[in-house]
Amino acid sequence: MSDAQPIWTRPERGRRGPAPSHSREEIVSAAIALADTEGLAAVSMRAVAARLGTTAGSLYRYLSSRDDLLDLMTDRAVGTLKPYPATKGDWLDQMVELARQQLDLHRRHRWLGEVSQRPTGIGPQTLDWFDHCLGVLAPLKAPTATRFEAIAVMTGTVILFSTSGAGGGAASFAAFEPARHQNLAAALAEPGPPPGTDLFERAVRSLLTGLLADGLTAP
Repeated sequence: MSDAQPIWTRPERGRRGPAPSHSREEIVSAAIALADTEGLAAVSMRAVAARLGTTAGSLYRYLSSRDDLLDLMTDRAVGTLKPYPATKGDWLDQMVELARQQLDLHRRHRWLGEVSQRPTGIGPQTLDWFDHCLGVLAPLKAPTATRFEAIAVMTGTVILFSTSGAGGGAASFAAFEPARHQNLAAALAEPGPPPGTDLFERAVRSLLTGLLADGLTAP
C-alpha cells in the first residue's frame, strides 16, 4: 500500500499475503480500547497486535504506519457524535449543544485532545461533523474563513476543558498571603453572586459571538 494515498481511499488490505484474520474495524476498535485504558503513548502496532493475538507485521497488511492508525481512531471516535441535532432554532444554542456533545466525546476518549495536536488527515466522519457545523452557521453573514476559525476555536475550548478540568472545582490557595496578594484578597472579600451558567457554556457562547460578531447583523 502506498503512503501517498490517504488511508480513507485505500483498500481494506493489501493484495499480497495470506488471507486476513482481522478486519480494519477490529484493529481500530482494539487501538481505541487501548488508548482509553492506557493512554495514547501505549498505542503501538505491536501493542495493538498483541491485543488481537497476532503479530505487528500482520497489521501492515491493513495499515502503512501508526499515523494511519491514529487517523482511523480519531475519525471513528468523531463518527460516534452522530446523529446530529436537527439544524433548527437559534444558531448559538445549536453550536453550544454540539460543543457539549464534543466535550462528552473528549472526556470519554481523553487521548483525542493529544492526537489533535499532530498533523493529521481529515477523515470522512470528521468532515461530516465539520459540514454540519457549517450548516448551523449558514444563516450568518460571516466570511467562510471566520466560520472555520470559530469552529476551530470551539474545538480548542473543548480540548481545554476536557484535559484540564477547567471550571471543575475551586482552586487551592495554600500559598495565599493577603498582604502580598492584595488584588486577590480584595476579589475574595467581595466574590459577588455566582454566574448564571456554567463556565464551559459561557466560554463557548462568548467566543462564538465575539468571533462571528460581524455576521450577526441582519442582511
